[in-house]
Amino acid sequence: MSVLKEVISANEQYAANFGDKGNLPLPPGRHFAILTCMDARLDPAKYAGLSEGDAHVIRNAGGRASDDAIRSLVISYKLLGTKEWFVIHHTDCGMELFTDEIIAGLLENSLETATVDSSGWRDVGKGPGSTAGKYIKWLTIAYKEKSVVEDVERIRAHPLVPKNIPIYGYIYDVKSGKLIEIPDATKAGKAS
Repeated sequence: MSVLKEVISANEQYAANFGDKGNLPLPPGRHFAILTCMDARLDPAKYAGLSEGDAHVIRNAGGRASDDAIRSLVISYKLLGTKEWFVIHHTDCGMELFTDEIIAGLLENSLETATVDSSGWRDVGKGPGSTAGKYIKWLTIAYKEKSVVEDVERIRAHPLVPKNIPIYGYIYDVKSGKLIEIPDATKAGKAS
C-alpha cells in the first residue's frame, strides 16, 4: 500500500501555512551542522531544538562519515558558513545488526527485503540477486562509541576540513531521548 496520497495531502496542508518561510536565507541561521543516522526514530529538529533554517542536517545509514557526508560538511562550511559540527550516532542502530559480508551475501541471493529472527538474517526473496554488494563499504557498526570516535577522527583528518571547526561526538539514546557525549570523540574533534 502506497503512502503517496498521504504525503501529497500533508504537503498541501504544509504549503497552505508556509508563511514567510520562503524568505529564509540559504546559510543556516545557527551556523552548525549535524551528521546523524537516517533512523526514523531520530528527529534532529526535536532533539537539537531546531527550527527550519537553523542548521544543516546530513543523514545516512548509521550517521557515518562517508565520503558523501564529508562532502556535505565541507560545502556546509566553505560555502554556507557553518562553524561547528556534531556527529551523532544512536543506540539500537540497525547498522549494528549486520556486517559487510552479511549484506553482500543477502544481496547476492536476491534484491528483495530480507528478514531477521533469532538465528540471524535470512533472504526470503527469489533471485536474481547481484554480486555488486561485495564492492561497497557499508560502514557497519561493531561498537557504537568507537564508531563515533572513528568518524570524528576521519572528519578531523580530512585535508579539506579546517582545523578551527570543533567537531563534537554524541550518541542519541532512543529510549530516553538524551544526547550522551563521547568524550574521546569530542577530544579528537577539538578545534585548534
